[in-house]
Amino acid sequence: MGFGKKMKSNFINAFREVFLYHHSSLEFRAKLFAVIIAANPHPGECYYKSVRNAGMAIYNDETRTDFLEYATREYVEKVLEKNGLDIDMLIEEIVRDLKDIPRYVKKIDTSLLRVLLECNDDEETHIYQERIIELFERLQTEHKGEAK
Repeated sequence: MGFGKKMKSNFINAFREVFLYHHSSLEFRAKLFAVIIAANPHPGECYYKSVRNAGMAIYNDETRTDFLEYATREYVEKVLEKNGLDIDMLIEEIVRDLKDIPRYVKKIDTSLLRVLLECNDDEETHIYQERIIELFERLQTEHKGEAK
């Protein structure tokens, strides 16, 4: 990414609520990815490449994909640095978002989340990530009738 593009992205990222259409939907997706990634205490770039690929599949727009990656990185950093957020709190936010905005259930695409599992070699972490995805599948089933 060139310097100019990076500066523009950083500026817009800082004010994404103002500049980005449907930013809350993007934030919800970022939380989904972040929970899976943060379950690994030492996530590598493979995770973020997968998020970028998912972003392009979802949005087909490089700018929105950039913001999805940035937002995901922010959440992961907050969790891993124990900066007022942990995995349980992030999951609680996701559940609250689903209750407040039931249509977000349509934003849960576990096939895109499962790709993240390929970035991990640790069996315990893999099992933990798998259980989180199973939770999202249950939430999807529970809230499917509420989505409009």
